[in-house]
Amino acid sequence: MTTTAPEKAREAGKSAEPIILRHDDGAICTLTLNRPAQYNALSETMIDALIAAFEALAGEDAIRVVVLAAKGKAFCAGHDLKEMRANPDQAYYEALFGKCSRMMMAILRLPQPVIARVQGIATAAGCQLVASCDLAVASRDSRFATSGINVGLFCMTPGVALSRNLSRKRAFEMLFTGDFVSAETAAAYGLINQVAAPDALDDAVARLADKIAAKSRAAVAAGKRVFYRQLEMGIDAAYDLAAREMACNMMVHDAGEGIDAFIAKRAPTWRHR
Repeated sequence: MTTTAPEKAREAGKSAEPIILRHDDGAICTLTLNRPAQYNALSETMIDALIAAFEALAGEDAIRVVVLAAKGKAFCAGHDLKEMRANPDQAYYEALFGKCSRMMMAILRLPQPVIARVQGIATAAGCQLVASCDLAVASRDSRFATSGINVGLFCMTPGVALSRNLSRKRAFEMLFTGDFVSAETAAAYGLINQVAAPDALDDAVARLADKIAAKSRAAVAAGKRVFYRQLEMGIDAAYDLAAREMACNMMVHDAGEGIDAFIAKRAPTWRHR
């Protein structure tokens, strides 16, 4: 089934097509950035549309995995610099970057895992978008950079996501040089999970999405929530949280069913699908 984002997701007067395309295939939803002529730069309208899409998906139990893709030659070139320069006001910039940060956090707060499907370039806030997704699969010809430093604008908000994916020195190097890194290097750094040939990218994303969609929805949602909460805690608090949440998980039907199925050497039948 193919659907489109709400009417507010249209860029008024610029295009008859929605700025975010949505396609549902069973339990997997693909959201596609649709500003190919602008290298899918994050305009205010696109950020609003993504926030709305993520908020809607948070309540859709039938969707188990979200894939974030992009139309055209690039995944995302970051913020729309022309739009930014047309509004030279600090209050505007604070509101814009705050809104973009809320959009990135909406990905982390989704109960469903989000997989970035990356082709072409992912720069600045586009690289941040990849880092904010739970998983990422990239075409071998893709490249990544936090290149704001090259135009005198340090990628501070992308640095939040980057520094939580890469080692400190790797993140520092990308942020302070602005250099592009290849897909293979991005995988070695920990920014992405897999590299695929361009013609095998969709298959690689589908395999990963299908594997997660086959798990218990309750376990996946609880696991994602605790994963991000414990990352920001000291180790004692992290273990306390994980122990409590794991005990709660054991009381859910799917945990008992999964263990019984393992013992009986049969496939489990999840209640929370």
